[in-house]
Amino acid sequence: MAQDVRSSAKIELEITKRSEQRFVVIPRRWVVERSIAWMNRYRRLSKDYEYRTTTSESMVYMTGIRLMLRRMSAL
Repeated sequence: MAQDVRSSAKIELEITKRSEQRFVVIPRRWVVERSIAWMNRYRRLSKDYEYRTTTSESMVYMTGIRLMLRRMSAL
């Protein structure tokens, strides 16, 4: 799967291993977790209503666009 992402999206993918310790801060992980938390505030994404994955993917894109537009309009 990692090879597919690298070839199709042409991005650098770094997979980190879990630590043996109880809690270790992983760099930049908070960015992903924060974005997912913002998107989970929208009811359509918090429940699994869609039958097709393409519809779910479209909803994720629309939510991301809405979040970006709200931040741009606040400037």
